[in-house]
Amino acid sequence: MSKPIAIILAAGQGTRMKSDLPKVLCPILERPMISYVLDALEAVGIERSLVVVGYRSDEVRRQLAQRNNLEFVEQVQRLGTGHAVQTCVDFFREHQGAVLVLTGDSPMIQPTSLKQLLDHYEREHPSCILGTLHKDNPAGLGRIIRDDTGQFTGIVEEKDATEAQRSITEVNMSTYLFRGPDLIEALSQLTNDNRQSEYYLTDCPGILVEHGMNVQALPVLQPCEALTINTIDELQLVETEMLKMGY
Repeated sequence: MSKPIAIILAAGQGTRMKSDLPKVLCPILERPMISYVLDALEAVGIERSLVVVGYRSDEVRRQLAQRNNLEFVEQVQRLGTGHAVQTCVDFFREHQGAVLVLTGDSPMIQPTSLKQLLDHYEREHPSCILGTLHKDNPAGLGRIIRDDTGQFTGIVEEKDATEAQRSITEVNMSTYLFRGPDLIEALSQLTNDNRQSEYYLTDCPGILVEHGMNVQALPVLQPCEALTINTIDELQLVETEMLKMGY
């Protein structure tokens, strides 16, 4: 059986961080925030990671040069998260096993959460698993939509959500596990028919559902993993939480 691999999205600039650094290199407790993501992947035994780079990519490569088992993939045009993963397809085209897809700006990702996703995949081998959580204040995040039986049917972004959907507290945190061939198939069907003319990775689970594939949303993420970093204030909040947790 193919060992799981990972894709880390690390091409962004982070314009609201008031820094010229690539977002994933902004320091938290004196380390680049992406280093915590890579630590979590190593902790669960991931031996091959594809890092999608773009803005000031040479700097990201240089900062991570001492890490083992990394391959860098250049996203020349930044056309969305789905496009970022599309740039990796030639690097995992023959891979039959699990592909974790994470963002490089999620330093609070916990190895215990990743292990639950990987263990669930080993038991059931679904096409896709989304790591989700319930958040008291889900504002700004994509909501997880389920049918009457509790089965995942899709993700609705807040700007597109109805009033009823906005009351949903289960949210998408951009933590995915796909079966490799099914991810490639879903990526091939992405369109950029949206306001931003971008290709969204969030569309892939819904595409697989439409094709009758087994897609599951597992609320296994911990509250700390709901902390997102888009501003300096949010970064400082994450630093405070990490100190409390003993990082």
